[in-house]
Amino acid sequence: MQLQFAMDTLTTEAALELAAAAAPHVDVLELGTPLIKSAGLSAITAVKEAHPDKTVFADLKTMDAGELEADIAFAAGADLVTVLGVAGDSTIAGAVKAAQKHGKGVVVDLIGVADKAGRAREVIALGAEFVEMHAGLDEQAEDGFTFSTLLDAGKASGVPFSVAGGVSAATVADVQAAGATIAVAGSAIYSASDVGAAAAEIRAAIQETVAS
Repeated sequence: MQLQFAMDTLTTEAALELAAAAAPHVDVLELGTPLIKSAGLSAITAVKEAHPDKTVFADLKTMDAGELEADIAFAAGADLVTVLGVAGDSTIAGAVKAAQKHGKGVVVDLIGVADKAGRAREVIALGAEFVEMHAGLDEQAEDGFTFSTLLDAGKASGVPFSVAGGVSAATVADVQAAGATIAVAGSAIYSASDVGAAAAEIRAAIQETVAS
């Protein structure tokens, strides 16, 4: 299972600093939606140029104009982009068309989707690489939110999936046990006093699970 670092910062400079600290321990560097909105496509290019050996994930959360938005992100250096699962099938198909043109991939973010498992199967059929079982920061703060809901949806989908929203060193083993392809950690890394150490701790938890 790979480890993805979601950098929810607002400047390219901060993203590059975070990426440099975490890169030895992660496989995928994600530019969070606030970062792309704040810094623009140039942030994607900067991170890819600094870390050409890493998968660069542009969290566009596209809802419309799928082909156009995906195309400009891929041209800027992104390897993967996100389209929302609540978007229409034509939007997802458009993004997939752009991905095929560039030899890149589309991830469908299922934030806000009620039937995550069912929608996951539909979007994989449209050409998505995998889906993201995602609970956003607002949802995580709501009463009654449980991390296990995301894992259950992933297992039930029967398709390749990542998990985002509450991943930490304490929970990553559960993510791996659920069969996820990628665990996405955000605040557990970027909010730590030592970003590199936090990323290394999560990586070690994944390795220990494999070893056991």
